[in-house]
Amino acid sequence: QVQLVESGGGLVQARGSLRLSCVASGSIRSINAMGWYRQAPGEQRGLVATITSDGITNYAEFVKGRFTISRDNAKNTVFLQMNSLKPEDTAVYSCNAQGYTTYFTEFNYWGQGTQVTVSS
Repeated sequence: QVQLVESGGGLVQARGSLRLSCVASGSIRSINAMGWYRQAPGEQRGLVATITSDGITNYAEFVKGRFTISRDNAKNTVFLQMNSLKPEDTAVYSCNAQGYTTYFTEFNYWGQGTQVTVSS
């Protein structure tokens, strides 16, 4: 069993910044990829950014230059630094982790999500 716990969401004014964190815990042998996704009301969940254990990143086009994903492999933690926030960034942000358990089985887990609200 693997658990993901996000933190750092909240209410911020446009052009402000927030930093999200997500800690993975449990029967983890290794984590290959970690990422952030978001879902706005009435929309499907979509990619924000991902990062591999080697530090290779991938960003959605609409966050390039504004958001930065990073991770601390030793602490099984992924971060999302969000700058220059816009009202359209308002959504529930969820963390995802994919890897292997200590039982050598693959896992793909999601956190419970954290609300980010950007006011104009």
